[in-house]
Amino acid sequence: MRNYISIIASIFFLLSSCKRDTLDRTVFVPDPDDPNLPAYTEWGYNSFGAEYERAYFQSSTLTVPCKIVYQAGLLHFSLIGYLRNEGTKTELTFSFPISAINVYQDLLILHNTVIDLSDTVCEVQFKGDTLSPLQGSHLTFKRAQLLRVDGAENRVILSGTFDIDFRVNGRPEFISDGRFDMGINRDFAVATDP
Repeated sequence: MRNYISIIASIFFLLSSCKRDTLDRTVFVPDPDDPNLPAYTEWGYNSFGAEYERAYFQSSTLTVPCKIVYQAGLLHFSLIGYLRNEGTKTELTFSFPISAINVYQDLLILHNTVIDLSDTVCEVQFKGDTLSPLQGSHLTFKRAQLLRVDGAENRVILSGTFDIDFRVNGRPEFISDGRFDMGINRDFAVATDP
């Protein structure tokens, strides 16, 4: 009996020490309609996915899936993952004007916000190229919520969707069915102007 109590106590201490690591992991929960994409969630699973032409652009456990930088009045929201058919690390960055972000808690102002990506004040970069999104292209922050762990503020969970229609050499291309669910804290590089 004493051995069981020791084992249970050891497991409890191990799990409690891993709490932070667990919250930073990327968790892929398949969408019931398209299991190649993550389901839309609002739990801070640090995952994203979108269909790019006939390929999938997805988060991975091999890299930090999101970085946020605030500079010169613009918020740069980057999703970093892999194009599944190419296996290459790829970044999709949305840049748009917003009030000053000084700490990760300031990201709560994004709650229920729709960014028109065709607006000239916005910029979208994908695979190192600057895109020219067409009308109807959007980035939507459906929910921004503060997560508390053991009564202390821990991170802001940003959940939402995106769709981008653009042209490459006059040919239409699409990044569609995009969704993200990110837990953002100071470790995800919320940087501000010096």
